[in-house]
Amino acid sequence: MAVETLLRRGLYRDSVTLMRLAAALEARPGVARASAVMATPANLDMLAEHGVPAAGTDAGANDLLVVLEGDDGEILAEALDAAAALLDSEARPAATAGDDTGSWRPRSLAEAREALPDAALALISCPGEYAAAEAIKALRLGLDAMIFSDNVPVGDEVALKREAEERGRLVMGPDCGTAIIGGVPLGFANRVRRGTIGVVGASGTGIQQVTCLIDRIGAGISHAIGTGGRDLSGAVGGTTALRALAMLADDESTRTVVLVSKPPDDAVMRRVLDAAAGTGKPVVACFIGAAAPEALPGNVRCAATLEEAACLAAGVPIPSAPPEVPRAAGRNRLVGLFSGGTLCYEAQAVAAPVLGRILSNAPLDPRDACDGDPGGAHVMLDLGDDAFTRGRPHPMIDYGPRLERIRDAASAPDTAAILIDVVLGTGAHEDPASALAPVIGEFDGPVAVGSVCGTDTDPQRLSRQEAALREAGMVLAESNARAARIAAEIAGGAGS
Repeated sequence: MAVETLLRRGLYRDSVTLMRLAAALEARPGVARASAVMATPANLDMLAEHGVPAAGTDAGANDLLVVLEGDDGEILAEALDAAAALLDSEARPAATAGDDTGSWRPRSLAEAREALPDAALALISCPGEYAAAEAIKALRLGLDAMIFSDNVPVGDEVALKREAEERGRLVMGPDCGTAIIGGVPLGFANRVRRGTIGVVGASGTGIQQVTCLIDRIGAGISHAIGTGGRDLSGAVGGTTALRALAMLADDESTRTVVLVSKPPDDAVMRRVLDAAAGTGKPVVACFIGAAAPEALPGNVRCAATLEEAACLAAGVPIPSAPPEVPRAAGRNRLVGLFSGGTLCYEAQAVAAPVLGRILSNAPLDPRDACDGDPGGAHVMLDLGDDAFTRGRPHPMIDYGPRLERIRDAASAPDTAAILIDVVLGTGAHEDPASALAPVIGEFDGPVAVGSVCGTDTDPQRLSRQEAALREAGMVLAESNARAARIAAEIAGGAGS
């Protein structure tokens, strides 16, 4: 296997841009694997773990490194030329503050703050080992912070959020992939209509699903505040969730609040529910996979699924049972391949009562943990987990690795249903249906089941994506939960 590298010293690009670059390179014929990273020690170690030679190890954390693998060195060299051209086309010359050419770029948060004195929020997307330091700078400049970066030590998160509280500021994250502030989508988010429902979420795709379903119903979002996945843990204590609830309580445009999370720490959950009671506004709590808490405050209702949470918040009836579903004769296994971790978790919670044990890398029960498809058992995998994305683009951006797994699952003689989430919005693949539809059209036996999380104002257009996937033969539901029910019924009743 040939390996070619491109090193650009002193050139920074955020993680989403790098994932998109890697996805574009990996889609080129002859490129077996592409990695585009900032050359931090952690990323260099990751490349070494994957057997990439030591080329580029003289690089520093401020340098951009592209690594390509394939059989033909000349093809890889051409691909690197394309990568260099793309990076050069995005580069803008440095100038001085006040330059009216639009080419000036601040070199620090302090310079950016001086250039934009009315700014209120800093979006931080840099290698995790440096994110906490940048967030501290933002707080001390009087800014709230959204930390897209992951791999931030939990101790740094606790210290950051403690300082934010002392300063009366908000820290979303670390590993906060989704937010909508004042109608502006940040990170992986969707374009939804404005309205009176505020969302506080420890889950990126959970926020996306709830906000898109609320939009589909005809209601709208005031703000969607991401907390980061660890915020409701015992170690962090729900600091951001509590701050977000207080902010939405004071926000006149917010009349109803939705809380979204995987099961939180029990003590933290009680603290958050007490804060929800204190908002004086109707609150819907969706702690996916957790039993409903006892003695809920009078203004708080619990929802078992993200769709139920959206319906309760919008004041519309919860949809009834799914319609008749197709069968896959002689097949009895469900395989779920997800790009959204919370959607994977919710699908398990919905399907397990029908199917029983489901193996997963994000299991409801730790005894059901697995790191891949073992065959012969029901399995649901979160392919956006770090174990699958280290050095590779996220599956919301690059469908290639997931398509390989879909083909493998479809070729197994016992697979009855393959459950797939399709997530639209900013940062996501520009046309998911164009990647999925040809593969689904190859199915001979199993049934493709899924849902599309998005809106018609997203760049990919919800209605266009759904039409293309239905034409390819996919059974589509309006929510992830309903798709999971359909897939479970197919697998549970296929052998009868």
